[in-house]
Amino acid sequence: MMTKGTGLTLADEDATAEPQLPHLEYRSTQYRTPHQPLIRIPAGPTETCGPALSLSGAAQTYDLTAQHSAAPIGQRIIVAGRVLDDRGRAIPNALVEIWQANAAGRYAHQGDSWDAPLDPNFTGAGLVQTDRDGNYRFITVMPGAYPWGNHDNAWRPAHIHFAVLGPAIGTRLITQMYFPGDPLVDLDPIVNAIPLTSRQRMVARLDLATTEPAWALAYQFDIILRGQEQPPMEHNH
Repeated sequence: MMTKGTGLTLADEDATAEPQLPHLEYRSTQYRTPHQPLIRIPAGPTETCGPALSLSGAAQTYDLTAQHSAAPIGQRIIVAGRVLDDRGRAIPNALVEIWQANAAGRYAHQGDSWDAPLDPNFTGAGLVQTDRDGNYRFITVMPGAYPWGNHDNAWRPAHIHFAVLGPAIGTRLITQMYFPGDPLVDLDPIVNAIPLTSRQRMVARLDLATTEPAWALAYQFDIILRGQEQPPMEHNH
């Protein structure tokens, strides 16, 4: 969870928004969940101070469709939003990283053995830094659903993983973004581990104002780092 750093506040996080673990429907949480009460350690200099983060223009890989010699297969989309604190203030210079499966639901990773085609023109990872107003923007393709071994006929909904790194080692948030109208979201044990009142924080909004006609649909996904509107943390890694 994000802790105090430059531009961040120490508002109490909404504990009711976080996954209640272990979640028996999500089977691996039985093995990954701590069995002793958690100990809260006050944030000190190690957690609140760190190096100044800076990416050169060449290092920012906001367009995941332009990283190879040809365009990847799939529906082109724009994913954009703002990174904010719990008072609605912009967080500039935060590192925003995404990773995802390709249009067939396959990750470009040696650990993914699902029998779906790899796309030689899609690596599925991007990294940008927010501007002075906290804005970020990626161009990518709609990820596909894929099967996973949690239970019989289990399929993960289309999703994009997000990691946001602020100005200190303790200021990191990892979560997932889902797409509106996906029927698999309501069936997913990972999503259902999150309290119902908080699930919509992880679903992007179709953004016709940002959509580029005849080129790419756009989705808006704002990330609030602390407080009652923060997205729940990712809990499957």
